[in-house]
Amino acid sequence: MRAVVLDAARATPEVREVVAPTAPPGGVVVRVLATGMCRSDWHAWAGHDDGIVFPHVPGHELAGVVHEVGAGVARWRAGDRVTVPFVCGCGRCRWCRAGDAQVCPDQQQPGFTHWGSFAGYVALHAADTNLVALPATVDFPAAASLGCRFATAYRALTARARLAPGEWVTVLGAGGVGLSTVMIARALGARVVAVDRNPRALAVAAGLGADHTLLADGTDLPAAVAALTGGGSHVAVDAVGSERTCADAILSLRRRGRHVQVGLLGGHPRLPMARVIGWELDLLGSHGMAAADYPAMMALVEQGRLRPQHLIERTIGLAEAAALLPTFDSAAVAGITVVDPSR
Repeated sequence: MRAVVLDAARATPEVREVVAPTAPPGGVVVRVLATGMCRSDWHAWAGHDDGIVFPHVPGHELAGVVHEVGAGVARWRAGDRVTVPFVCGCGRCRWCRAGDAQVCPDQQQPGFTHWGSFAGYVALHAADTNLVALPATVDFPAAASLGCRFATAYRALTARARLAPGEWVTVLGAGGVGLSTVMIARALGARVVAVDRNPRALAVAAGLGADHTLLADGTDLPAAVAALTGGGSHVAVDAVGSERTCADAILSLRRRGRHVQVGLLGGHPRLPMARVIGWELDLLGSHGMAAADYPAMMALVEQGRLRPQHLIERTIGLAEAAALLPTFDSAAVAGITVVDPSR
């Protein structure tokens, strides 16, 4: 099969012919028909994930068709249309049995712990726990956007922040996960302030229903949010992952507000903990969403209340993906980039 291959951290990605995977026990091989590219893939390329073994194939947001079924799989057959969360649980531990595979201590992540989906085929583990059936009404590019950014945003707002209708949400970052957060928050009846440094991304956020947009140009964002929302947001989401965006998100909250950290933070960032204590703020992490929680989100997609396909900015082939990956942390995107491995 053709795949994007990394020989080392920060090496130039190359498209090569490599040996296709075989189905592991309890797992499947999926023929990849669409896969998303996001900042997490750039982190893998940059060497920020200690568990990656090179040579490596990145890619973790995917949709396609089951190609091969391994021994012990009960629920899936060749030809099934599927997607999968980017965190795949082991299916055996107490967290998986409770439906919390996203925090499984023995988790697998395509594109990180093993070869991923920037390829014609990808192997997936514990299929009966992790695969999600894809309705015929949801196409493969839209489904590829669900596995990481969209599902993460959905769980961040519903299960972690427990967002209520009428509440204010401030979203720092209007990339794929940030725009997903805007769309989902509006569908849940919330009011939204979107923040980004890219005016084009803010225009997309406004088109998705953001009540206000703020350009991250060095001005006092927390003060601007407080003025727009009557004292600060009920919920803030950092969809970027930097010390500055995390701090601004926390400082944009009203008293007793809830902050959800979605963007990956490296190192040991300095945060305004005096505000967290004095205002009794909740700081919450959100790490994807287990397959067990997909039905409610998928129902909203089928009903047309959530339209992930509207977040797709462009579709590219493997060669374009290889060229784009090293620059993706600074790319001025205004939506989701989908890779078609057949191109």
